[in-house]
Amino acid sequence: MMKKIVLTHRLHEAGMQILEGKAEVKITNNGNPQEILPEMLDADGLIIRIGSIDRAAIMAAKNLKAIGRPGVGVDNVDLAAATERGIPVVIAPGANTRSVAEHALTLILASAKAVLPSDRQTRAGNFNVRNSYKAFEIAGKTLGLIGYGNIGRELAKMSAAIGFNVMVYDPFVAPAAIEQAGYQYEADMDRVLAAADAVSLHVPLTPETRCLINARSLALMKPNAVLVNCARGEIVDEAALFEALANGGLHSAAADVLSTEPVRPDHPLLQLENFIITPHMAGLTQEAAAGVCTMAAEGVLAVVNGRKWPHVANKEVYDHPDWRDK
Repeated sequence: MMKKIVLTHRLHEAGMQILEGKAEVKITNNGNPQEILPEMLDADGLIIRIGSIDRAAIMAAKNLKAIGRPGVGVDNVDLAAATERGIPVVIAPGANTRSVAEHALTLILASAKAVLPSDRQTRAGNFNVRNSYKAFEIAGKTLGLIGYGNIGRELAKMSAAIGFNVMVYDPFVAPAAIEQAGYQYEADMDRVLAAADAVSLHVPLTPETRCLINARSLALMKPNAVLVNCARGEIVDEAALFEALANGGLHSAAADVLSTEPVRPDHPLLQLENFIITPHMAGLTQEAAAGVCTMAAEGVLAVVNGRKWPHVANKEVYDHPDWRDK
């Protein structure tokens, strides 16, 4: 009998092909754990594209053996509850690294060159917007990276290649690893914020990083600086960012993520001309979407069929009695 795997939303076709004929697939088009719980009660696996799963749902879904995420962010999964139940949380490390780094660089450049406001004004007949001199050059400017994981490292390489001086803050990376790559290590995040002409965020969402960028930290930044967030929306205090952008505290900002998604059309930040938003699509290039969905589907299939999978967010789960002797 085939295993039942619930998808909150349809995967890229490459992922769907992995599951075809190997599992009974149910697509809910809903990421609310309480609303999809009836489908999960007899499910062997769950793959979350958009949405979450909390402790209550994990404990209620007695047959659940695997949870999959087409990506590496697991802030929408109760890892402790999953581990307690012996449920591996499958992730897709590295598959979207290049795509997210490229997207971050694109947002930095679009912000620095005032591309979107110039486009809008030109379409409205204001050709003289060219004389506002909002754009600035990259050569010799400083990029501050908050986080130096896979994406941060990739972005550092691309940014250095076009003339950025790169400063890095990451308390979990050895200074020598950063300096050997040719970048400046900084142990104090405040110094990075104060020195950078562009800041790009690449940290996971944890209790420590929630509102990491707030009114105090934004006040440290140069008034002609750019802030880019392709990590998680909750890392930035959005009300404080609005105030900084609206009152000349920053040149501009861009985000692929906000704290509430889908993004509301009436969100205050969307009313600002010096703010760029994209719909959490940095990792959804054709190549990356195929890669992360394939990895998630393969991993969940392996786990629900009793095989250990190497790419899981909670490696300690394999110490659980359900896995210890496998």
